[in-house]
Amino acid sequence: MFCSKKKSLEVERIVKANDREHNEKFQYADNCIHTSKYNILTFLPINLFEQFQRVANAYFLFLLILQLIPEISSLTWFTTMVPLVLVITMTAVKDATDDYFRHKSDNQVNNRLSEVLIDSKLQNEKWMNVKVGDIVKLENNQFVAADLLLLSSSEPHGLCYIETAELDGETNLKVRHALSVTSELGADISRLAKFDGTVVCEAPNNKLDKFTGVLSWKDSKHSLNNEKIILRGCILRNTSWCFGMVIFAGPDTKLMQNSGKTKFKRTSIDRLMNTLVLWIFGFLVCMGVILAIGNSIWENQVGDKFRTFLFWNEGEKNSVFSGFLTFWSYIIILNTVVPISLYVSMEVIRLGHSYFINWDRKMYYPEKATPAEARTTTLNEELGQIEYIFSDKTGTLTENIMTFKKCSINGKIYGEADDGMGQKTDMTKKNEPVDFAVNPQADRTCQFSDHRLMESIKLGDSKVYEFLRVLALCHTVMSEENSAGQLIYQVQSPDEGALVTAARNLGFIFKSRTSETITIEELGTLVTYQLLAFLDFNNIRKRMSVIVRNPEGQIKLYSKGADTILFEKLHPSNEDLLTLTTDHLSEFAGEGLRTLAIAYRDLDDKYFKEWHKMLEDANTLIDERDERVAGLYEEIERDLMLLGATAVEDKLQEGVIETVTNLSLANIKIWVLTGDKQETAINIGYACNMLTDDMNDVFIISGNTAVEVREELRKAKENLFEQNRSFSNGHVVFEKQQLELDSVVEETITGDYALIINGHSLTVYDQWFITLFNIVYTSLPVLAMGIFDQDVDDQNSMDYPQLYEPGQLNLLFNKRKFFICMAHGIYTSLALFFIPYGAFYNVAGDDGQHVADYQSFAVTMATSLVIVVSVQIALDTSYWTVINHVFIWGSVATYFSILFTMHSNGIFGIFPNQFPFVGNARHSLAQKCIWLVILLTTVASVMPVVAFRFLKVDLCPALSDQIRRRQKAQKKAKPSRSRRPQTRRSSSRRSGYAFAHQEGYGELITSGKNMRAKNPPPTPGLEKTLYNSTSWIENLCKKTTDTVSSFSLDKTVKL
Repeated sequence: MFCSKKKSLEVERIVKANDREHNEKFQYADNCIHTSKYNILTFLPINLFEQFQRVANAYFLFLLILQLIPEISSLTWFTTMVPLVLVITMTAVKDATDDYFRHKSDNQVNNRLSEVLIDSKLQNEKWMNVKVGDIVKLENNQFVAADLLLLSSSEPHGLCYIETAELDGETNLKVRHALSVTSELGADISRLAKFDGTVVCEAPNNKLDKFTGVLSWKDSKHSLNNEKIILRGCILRNTSWCFGMVIFAGPDTKLMQNSGKTKFKRTSIDRLMNTLVLWIFGFLVCMGVILAIGNSIWENQVGDKFRTFLFWNEGEKNSVFSGFLTFWSYIIILNTVVPISLYVSMEVIRLGHSYFINWDRKMYYPEKATPAEARTTTLNEELGQIEYIFSDKTGTLTENIMTFKKCSINGKIYGEADDGMGQKTDMTKKNEPVDFAVNPQADRTCQFSDHRLMESIKLGDSKVYEFLRVLALCHTVMSEENSAGQLIYQVQSPDEGALVTAARNLGFIFKSRTSETITIEELGTLVTYQLLAFLDFNNIRKRMSVIVRNPEGQIKLYSKGADTILFEKLHPSNEDLLTLTTDHLSEFAGEGLRTLAIAYRDLDDKYFKEWHKMLEDANTLIDERDERVAGLYEEIERDLMLLGATAVEDKLQEGVIETVTNLSLANIKIWVLTGDKQETAINIGYACNMLTDDMNDVFIISGNTAVEVREELRKAKENLFEQNRSFSNGHVVFEKQQLELDSVVEETITGDYALIINGHSLTVYDQWFITLFNIVYTSLPVLAMGIFDQDVDDQNSMDYPQLYEPGQLNLLFNKRKFFICMAHGIYTSLALFFIPYGAFYNVAGDDGQHVADYQSFAVTMATSLVIVVSVQIALDTSYWTVINHVFIWGSVATYFSILFTMHSNGIFGIFPNQFPFVGNARHSLAQKCIWLVILLTTVASVMPVVAFRFLKVDLCPALSDQIRRRQKAQKKAKPSRSRRPQTRRSSSRRSGYAFAHQEGYGELITSGKNMRAKNPPPTPGLEKTLYNSTSWIENLCKKTTDTVSSFSLDKTVKL
């Protein structure tokens, strides 16, 4: 049942391959995982401990103990035991069901099969039986069983591709590669079985992007980093097979280190209920103290006169001690004011709502056949209590599908045109897309609408050529051909894919790469560049560069990156072009496009050799290696010549604008996490309606420390107060609102009256009625209303997002509402007691017999109470279903059935001591006056509520009241619905940059370990002409000329 052993804290891990006996000395965790909270032995104690953290449950347990003491027990123990056991059992069943599915999921994962090298042969082993140090074989599309050190693969140089969506949500394939010394092992089982390397590495931790270690093998040591590790939760892709050595298993894997321990979660409603129960308990104690004092006074002044005739114990003759016992007796009698059944109702309602979420067809995504899934039944009502939403941008608000839209080359924008009046217009609206059909290797899915760029290519513009050359050379894209001979790109990020594809469509086609060369096709001519260095991208540099030698022997540094970074490294001679390009970037960013600056530098051969020697020396360092390398990168990436900038579009997901608008109208604050620049983030905010023109002030918080951010927020708040005493038009909002309840379950609190007989208490209601009232007579109507009721229909709730706000402001269920319910309950209790009491005073029945006996009075009050509660539930129900009718009126019928049964001769004959009210129900309810009293009591109890609601709806209707009126009108006439206007905002200088926000694969590319063996590429300097002088590019340019001429003619005619 337990999957892993308890072990001491690790400082470092030492693992020896193929040696289980050696590794077991360290007591490393095995590969069995458990995300469940309980097992067979721990379920009962842990679950009971969690449940008795609820104040009501603890109170009723204490009450049950009191009822076992005969001197103070005024009610039999089962009146408390039955509800308490029911509550505990139902909650335990729900918790056990949730945990069962966790166990089921764990067993499914733990029993997956993987091929493990044992005794020099591959054997199928369950994941749970995999040990640290084992060598595991993975096949394509297979999940990784544990954190592995990659040893070899089917790809050249031990390369493999993995999908990390389970870890970081990214669907782009990542590359991992083995050490050269282990990649030679290949799939040779005998050599793998003899592998006895030892890995010394970091202790288990949750850092997904970092790994440090050393492999010692054959008297040599090899450094290990994250690129050599395949983590549990990844999937092997585009790789036939690979072998890996288990470093971390089970709970020690980085995936499980990030998952954390399953915690007992409490909702805000639970916390509020605990507070209210404490208040109720305090009220109960106060009442007990008052009544106990009254009892002591009565005993002292009056009770002594009766002791001569009563058989009292000697200890009870003390009036103070009698009051002490009476205090506990009243605590027991009045226990029903603590709403223990409300907890059960909440659990059942949560379960019902979770099924509604799972069954909701409007939350079903047909493209991927994915329904909504409520993975917990504990937090459902929190969906109606959301105040803030934190969202990622790329892939969540946007599609993460990049499209090359515009570019600026040497001060000229391509992608838009002049409309003849000096105004620039979007080419996509004014012109047909460029026809790339004459380019047999073009990507047909991509479109570009500016024919002038093709014209510039035809005219041989050297700056345009150099610009496209940068796009075709400066990247980490891998190329391959499919079975149909089509060129396929494997990209690290969609941004790079869009830029390389744009260059491909425009005639500069990236063909292939080796560790030392990059081959591209320039306008039909195959050209191979010698790759001299790769200066990779990271989040600090925000740029990447390649250094290549062209066929003419010139050394070029090509760079692309964020404009704010790259512009600082330009040569002073670029000042005029820099100003123009900056304006273009502002236009691009104003349209929400992701931008990159493009630049190059000519390098001297001697200078490069000296620099490259220093780079090689820096790469051999152990200490401060990264700092030395970064410094050398900075040194050579200077005095750059600006070429221009690119602009790609990442479209918003379908429905984002409408969704964000509705959430904003619902007073929900949205925070979006993005790695883009501040300006781009603002533009995305305008594009998806997070920011609007109606906002008078938009404050930018740019502090780098908590103190700076707090100070900036303080200043923004002061500015808002000075300009407008309201925050409604500001983007920065400081108000902290209460959480709310989206579905309110009303409970009528009904007090129990007691008769004082000779200093001892006796309840008006019989004990069985007290026991069954909450769990049988009134539970199902409350559940039906909580599960099925809706104040307005689903369409109106979407059309009027403001309906969410009352719950968000905690207007539907709060402490004030609680006290109103208490006052209502007290009033109802007074009506239930004094109306029958006054009606029965000196009254005879139809048969001439007296009806004011204790038993008849109890039946009348109980019947009135059940009817009043049922009518109250009916008044509170807005949406009637068959289930509501059955539960409400069925509960009333059930009450009468049980009442007549308990008062029958038959059950009295079986249990005479437990059911003494023999024949009373039949006799009492046969009297007309009894029914008149019940009717009068019901009307008196309900009429104040009806009157108050009528006046409130008529004089001061809430939004939901108004919409309910409109719903009734909509049933007669089909409503007309209008769409909200959608606006996009362009703005001034708001540039941004497009890059993958992780370390690139430059080192991997230059190592040559990701290259497949192919036909040898042409040697540097060798050019092969694929097409004659009348190539496809000339045909395309001819079409471009015709199109441009046609467009110009069209403008002339219009003028």
